[in-house]
Order: sequence, then C-alpha cells, then structure tokens
Amino acid sequence: MTRIAPDKRRGMSQVAQREERLAFLMLLPSFLVILIIAIYPLFTVIRDSLTDRTFASDRPEAFIGLDNYATLLSVTIAELPPVIDPETGQQQINQAGEPVYESAVRVLPREPRRYKEVNQFDLLGRRYVVGATNPEFVQATFDTVLFTVFTVLLETLLGLGIALVVNSKFKGRGLMRATMLVPWAIPTVVSAKIWQWMFQPTRAGFFNVILNTVGIGDGQLAFLREANVQLPAIIAVDVWKTTPFMALLILAGLQLIPEDLYEAARVDGASRFRRFLNITLPLLRPTLAVALIFRTLDALRVFDVFSVLLARTRYSLASYTQDQLIGNQAAGLSSAASVVIFVLILLFALGYIRTLGVEPS
Repeated sequence: MTRIAPDKRRGMSQVAQREERLAFLMLLPSFLVILIIAIYPLFTVIRDSLTDRTFASDRPEAFIGLDNYATLLSVTIAELPPVIDPETGQQQINQAGEPVYESAVRVLPREPRRYKEVNQFDLLGRRYVVGATNPEFVQATFDTVLFTVFTVLLETLLGLGIALVVNSKFKGRGLMRATMLVPWAIPTVVSAKIWQWMFQPTRAGFFNVILNTVGIGDGQLAFLREANVQLPAIIAVDVWKTTPFMALLILAGLQLIPEDLYEAARVDGASRFRRFLNITLPLLRPTLAVALIFRTLDALRVFDVFSVLLARTRYSLASYTQDQLIGNQAAGLSSAASVVIFVLILLFALGYIRTLGVEPS
C-alpha cells in the first residue's frame, strides 16, 4: 500500500480548508438574505405576540407574556344540565320535540376569563357545550384545518388522476396540458367572483338552476349564507382552481420515472394496477411530499377566497389575523395568531415527511 507523505497530507488538508472557507464565503450572502427576509420577520412577530402592541398607534407597548395565546387558545367543555319540569319531574321538551337544557351562558365560567359558546354536541345521552375565550379564532382554526384537509386531499387525488392521463401518449396531449392550467392561471379574486355569481341564492345562480332542474331544492339555496353550505362551497372553489397546480407538480415527478422500469414490469406480466402500485407510487413519494407541503402551506394561510366570498361572516385563520390587525388594531393578538399558523404549517410539514418516508439526502 502506498503511503502519503506527511507534507503531502498536510498540503491536502490545507487545500480542503481553503475550499471550506471559499464555500462558506460563497454561501454567506444567501445566509444573510435568509436572515433578513425570513428569520428576522419571524423573530419580530414572535416578539410582538408577547406584547399588547397596537397597530398604527403611538401608545407604548407592554410585555404581557403568553396572555395573547391564552386569549386565543383557551377552550373548555362543560356539561349542560337538563331543564326539569317542576310538575312532572321530567326534562322539559320544546315544541320541536327536542329536550331543553340550561343556557350555556350560565354554565360556562366567567373567571378568570370569560368563555363564550362555540358549539354544542351530544355524547352518551348528555349535552355538552364547547366554550372559548375567543370563539371566532377557535371557529376559524377549525374551519381552516377542515378546509385544508379536504382541499389538499381532493386536489391530490384529482391532480394525480389528471397527471396520469396527460402523462400517457395520445393525440392532442400538448393542448390538454396547456388547457388544464387555465383555472390555475386565473387570479383567485377573479375566479372567486365568477363562483360568487354561480352561487347566487336565486334561479339566476348556475348551481341553483342545476339543482332545481334535477328536482333538488326550490332554486333559492343561499350557498354563501347558510352555515352548513358555506365551507363546502369554499372548498369547491379552491379545488377547481388549484387542482391543475397539483397535477403539474405530480406530472413533473412522473416524467422523472424511467420508462425502462415499466417495460421490465410489462415483460414480467405485471398489470397496470400493479405497475402503478409498485413503481409509480413509491417513486412519486418525494414529489408528493413537496406538493403536499406546498399546498398545505397555501391552504393553511388561505385568505382571498374567504375574504371575497364570505367577507366578515366567516373567517379563515389568515382573514381573522388580518381583521384583528387592520380592523381592531390589535397587533399583538394578530401576531400571536400568525405564530399559531406557522406552528400548524410546521406540524403538517413534519407529518408529511414522516408519513411519506422522505429522508433528507
């Protein structure tokens, strides 16, 4: 075995050290940019969330610790006692035939923080009320998470199906690929206005005409006013617009899979489904992880669709944060809500990476 002389080894070490210093110097501008545009604003938001800072005001701010987070996240569950009829000794029944319970206002605690009703539910024959110190934020969090889960799930499934179709060879494939991007290319505010017209609560609305034609409803369904229909309507708007984006990302991943693998599988007699299950899906995991993280990030901070279609009748986390900052000038509370959004995005991203088994290279 050939030995390397000490002088030569020392020279190689010096070359490696110079290369490390050069690499560090070349990366230093990128680190500074990241520090300026990402880390510093995040640090500022976290700092403001611990104060009672007022937006656009000369009032001095004071450090209040985690009080803003306690205001946003304090939730309690209390049992509602039944209202007993003094004559019969049984629980009272209203005109609709439903059992009567005590008012949530009497049950929910008022000290040290006042809780307001968010929702009620039945469990094992008993009625419970969910209370929160900030019911609008709790409802916005629930709606945003529900919106994120359904939109990302539907867009991923539909995007995967579209990507598989346009990845195959057929006449007019190029035109199909260009056409599928049209919904994504339309600005969100414009597409929201288009859907707002289709959701009109009269027979002038597209969906009311369709439902009335097939014998469902009377053509007067208020999609954007009835609480049970608002969120499905918003989800439909986002799925229509963003599915092409998911399809484009997944299509890029499909293009990287070698055709030789499919040829070998066909020679071995593997069916189309087996090829999809054993070749396509495993090799698409990194692409799916990136696509899911991007879409989840966008969905958790959704603002424009909620703002245009629902205004202040129903909030997403982002629209609630904006309303607190601009409408109520509560910069500290708004900053705390922003930190909650950041934590949710981080948890979803880590969950995707662990679930899909994507390992850092």
